[in-house]
Amino acid sequence: MFIRNTWYVAAWSHEVESEALFARVITGIPVLLYREEGGGVVALEDRCCHRGAPLSVGRREGDCVRCMYHGLKFDSTGTCVEAPAQQRIPPQAKVRTFPVVERHQWIWIWMGDSSLADPETIPDTHWLDDPQWRSLPGYIHYNVNYLLICDNLLDFSHLPFVHPTTLGGPEDYAKVQPKVERIDGGVRITRWTLNTDAPPFAAAVKNWPGKVDRWNFYDFTIPAILRMDSGMAPVGTGAQEGARVDAAEFRGCQALTPETENSTHYFFGHPHNFAIDQPDVTRAIHQAVVDAFDEDRDIITAQQRNLALDPGFRMMPFGIDAALSQFRWTVNQRLEEEKRQMPEAVRGA
Repeated sequence: MFIRNTWYVAAWSHEVESEALFARVITGIPVLLYREEGGGVVALEDRCCHRGAPLSVGRREGDCVRCMYHGLKFDSTGTCVEAPAQQRIPPQAKVRTFPVVERHQWIWIWMGDSSLADPETIPDTHWLDDPQWRSLPGYIHYNVNYLLICDNLLDFSHLPFVHPTTLGGPEDYAKVQPKVERIDGGVRITRWTLNTDAPPFAAAVKNWPGKVDRWNFYDFTIPAILRMDSGMAPVGTGAQEGARVDAAEFRGCQALTPETENSTHYFFGHPHNFAIDQPDVTRAIHQAVVDAFDEDRDIITAQQRNLALDPGFRMMPFGIDAALSQFRWTVNQRLEEEKRQMPEAVRGA
């Protein structure tokens, strides 16, 4: 069961090319994305209303798409405008359309009630294309439920154990408890680790005179959007007071989009504001993040396999789980709210 009335990231802008048809399953629904001749993005249900064939294996004809099973043609509003050998087209011959907004290199899609789709509620991720920041686009496909990945992103204690040579640090990094606050639609995490070693990925791209003061502040909001201010500065230079002297700063932008109950699209960028004229630094930071996220995928995939062997297993909460527990509570509350708002006939279906 997925939250419907929210904005999901459907794709990076570069994935939906001019003249091409791009298919992706989002919250269990097949979606076709393509660009109109003017460059705007169209999102249709990737399922012909006639026999259910995927339109994504069809043919572009201007701003329309022709199903290559029986030749029905649909315009960008999802309306069937041509049916070979049939002059009268049934008025109900349509495929569903979805609101889409392209912003800061991400294409956002609304899978629920289109009348509620307010672009002003899309989270700000401007660092992804801000000229004062540099990053590369990332995407990973997971064969796990998206909430297990949410758990991982809300948990710092795993970093020195799963990522000892990438994003992690010494094991004392796991002992520092973050401040967890509930915010509208999610949680806010504040975490300081003072007088610690720079993690390997940061040590590889910047010279440090010694130990560092390290921070991680982020909002994690529905459906599963992480926006993080993280970084480190030489120890004792006033970072806690807001003076980021000779610091390495990052603005992580991550989005989890459920594909199905047991698979997930993971979009991410890790913008930095130092050495922005050195592409090799950007590539090194990006690769360190990719390597770390691959490490996450390995352990979370193994976790899901284990959980699937015993559907009755109940995880035992620890104090380190405060953030992920609060986020799961927020998700459940939103799901219950949407369920209450459904027509009775749909709820009983």
